[in-house]
Amino acid sequence: MTMIAFDLPDGAFAALRKDPQEMQMEFRMAAAAKWYELGLISQERGAEIAGLTRVEFMRALSRLGVSPFQEDLDDDAIGHA
Repeated sequence: MTMIAFDLPDGAFAALRKDPQEMQMEFRMAAAAKWYELGLISQERGAEIAGLTRVEFMRALSRLGVSPFQEDLDDDAIGHA
């Protein structure tokens, strides 16, 4: 596994009331959710990135307001239903 490290201001931990371990999980989930929402990764890959099972990932997506269903609507289909 590859490790990525970066610096955060101390205030970030206080603002979110998270310790570094919790923050790591938050970052992983946020990144996976956004990449899934953009259609860049699958649910399976998102769950792997987030460190969750696929079912847990789908529940977490719902809590974050991200649909667990990826839709691929082209411009012609929008508004012509």
